[in-house]
Amino acid sequence: MNMRTLKPTFLLLTTSLLMTSLSACTPGKDADRPAVARAAPRALASAATPPDTAQRPHTVVAPHGAERSDEYYWLRDDKRENPEMLAYLAAENAYADSVLAPLKGVQDTLYEEIVARIKQDDSSVPYRERGYWYYTRFETGKDYPVHARRADAEGVDALSIQRANEAGDFAGEQVLLDVNALAEGKDYYQAGVLAVSQDNRLLAWAEDLNGRRQYTVRFRDLESGETLPDTIAGVSPNLVWADDNKTLFYVENDPDTLLTKRVKAHVLGTPAASDRLVYEEQDDTYYMGIGRTRDDKYIVIGLDSTVSNELRYAPAADPRQFKVLAPRQREVEYDADHLGERWVIRTNADGATNFKLVEAPSEATSRAQWKDLVAHDQDVFIEGVELFDGFMAVAERSDALERLRLVRNDGSEEYVKADEPAYSMGLAANPEPDSEWLRYAYTSMTTPATTYELNVNTGERRQLKQQPVPGYDPSRYVTERVWAPARDGVTKIPVTLVRHKDTPKDGTAPLLQYAYGSYGISMDPGFSATNVSLLDRGVVYAIAHIRGGQELGRKWYEDGKLLHKTNTFTDFIDVTDFLVKEGHAAPDRVAAFGGSAGGLLMGAISNMAPEKYNVILSQVPFVDVATTMLDPSIPLTTNEYDEWGNPEEKEYYDYIVTYSPYDNLEAKAYPAMFVGTGLWDSQVQYWEPAKYVARLRDLNTGDRPLLFRTNMEAGHGGKSGRFRRFRESAEMYAFMLDQLGVPEAP
Repeated sequence: MNMRTLKPTFLLLTTSLLMTSLSACTPGKDADRPAVARAAPRALASAATPPDTAQRPHTVVAPHGAERSDEYYWLRDDKRENPEMLAYLAAENAYADSVLAPLKGVQDTLYEEIVARIKQDDSSVPYRERGYWYYTRFETGKDYPVHARRADAEGVDALSIQRANEAGDFAGEQVLLDVNALAEGKDYYQAGVLAVSQDNRLLAWAEDLNGRRQYTVRFRDLESGETLPDTIAGVSPNLVWADDNKTLFYVENDPDTLLTKRVKAHVLGTPAASDRLVYEEQDDTYYMGIGRTRDDKYIVIGLDSTVSNELRYAPAADPRQFKVLAPRQREVEYDADHLGERWVIRTNADGATNFKLVEAPSEATSRAQWKDLVAHDQDVFIEGVELFDGFMAVAERSDALERLRLVRNDGSEEYVKADEPAYSMGLAANPEPDSEWLRYAYTSMTTPATTYELNVNTGERRQLKQQPVPGYDPSRYVTERVWAPARDGVTKIPVTLVRHKDTPKDGTAPLLQYAYGSYGISMDPGFSATNVSLLDRGVVYAIAHIRGGQELGRKWYEDGKLLHKTNTFTDFIDVTDFLVKEGHAAPDRVAAFGGSAGGLLMGAISNMAPEKYNVILSQVPFVDVATTMLDPSIPLTTNEYDEWGNPEEKEYYDYIVTYSPYDNLEAKAYPAMFVGTGLWDSQVQYWEPAKYVARLRDLNTGDRPLLFRTNMEAGHGGKSGRFRRFRESAEMYAFMLDQLGVPEAP
């Protein structure tokens, strides 16, 4: 699903930092430690004159007659061509350059520190599928990956391939795609999904040249290395081959709204204009995707809205007629996979709020054929399942932690053991269902990402890889899980913290508090090499697991959406108050960070409690909720009525305008802010933060700096390439550290 969220790579770089050992420091133990040093912020605000842009009267009218003034509405240009608008964005970028010039040395230092923690010639853990081992590797100094494979043979396995890659021995390797070559000379390049045909001979991939997530499909003959002439434009990165090894199924986007509208089938060597229409979705509240089942027997079309799902399936050997597994029904969600002679379905049907697992026969077409398999548990949220010949691996969540439950065909069960009390654990690549080895990923705030495989019959566990982090010593950092009381006096909000072991808990430390809190997306404890630079400078990092995510199950999500959305914002503020009260941070040294829907959170707390935050970091922020949700021509609007509410209905309109950040700006002093966007963003259009900053400049009575950075060659996730994005992080963090009075040197 697209949603207003940052893509995973960007989330990893900017939001997760995380931890595991829960050693809570008490004020008494820290009383004899020195306070965290504080430096005077540089005089950044007076370094240049902020841009000013024209106000032009415009009224936004809702269908029920409500009106709102939007004097900066003219900044919207769907084609990104308006010279006056582009001049304003350029002026803001120039202003940011001028203001940040004194911090150039700090930016460079942060960037160098971050890059130094990256093993530049690293590679992923290979996985085996249809006789080949697939992996991705990077070369020293290069921004983009090389996708490759090696043929399976005696003595060839994941560990032997990693050893060969480490030694620079690429004999026997077949390069599928060298993204460095494809990206050469381009300001932005993203290679989406790679799909190899069932006979292993053909490759299809999707590429994006500006970050707007409108992809073009290209093809390569893997035997000759030749790039084929066929191209398909205007699609999502979601590709599936049929068993005939010449037909590719893909999802076509609407060119304006970017909605996933049609599934089509392309036969190699024929014009894309003549591609067969397989399915067209008429309801604009649904996303659409395609895939293959676990056993490769079926091609499936998945249709997903916020509150309901529908799956259609057809034999991969003859995918002409698609059957509906179970007709869509509002408030009934399900997803399914097939192995052997049954479907295994995860669903919230029959009041299973936290979801349950059911099974159905291969030819099932209705819920009447479903039979319970794993019962619903009000304390355990089922997130997913991976099917194997002899067992199922069930991904669950309880007590704000992830876990994996092994359910064997004989009825016996056990949990995959975790080594630490606070961690993140999830399924890794397991393409072969006949294996007795389960691969899973593990990380914590202090443990870099680690891939294990577990033999479910013998209990043997093997570590296949741990993310190498040069110069990092986990013993220098401590972590803890705390629970902050919400203002209702009943709700407890989980918070994960990490700090350098020498940073005292005496009320003097600077704090960076992050959260997201939307779409049921959980922000789990995971390691981030980027944020080590903050910890080494005495900054405490906290993740507030606020309502709107699913850390504590489905109800945690339901209590942070629609007419309960303000719980998301008050939870964040209540966590801040608690952390300050408990001595984790100085009251005047708190920074807050969020992106996309988390940027909405930043805008809301800036309006509601500006005095509690010294600096706000807001990336690609969704800050103009009412106007965007009133406009179905904007990408994602219609898909998200059940997340935010449809403001064409007065009840939802009235509620949304009580918190929409753009609509609630007023004349008062705001924190220092760094606001970022991408001109080609398709998730949150650039004009939302542009309008927000322009109005904030008019109303802000304070003297703290407000910076607005537009990446003119990128979209929602920032710059492409693994190094260039760190320049963006270093710039933002340098600004934050200065505003918090953190000395330049760690």
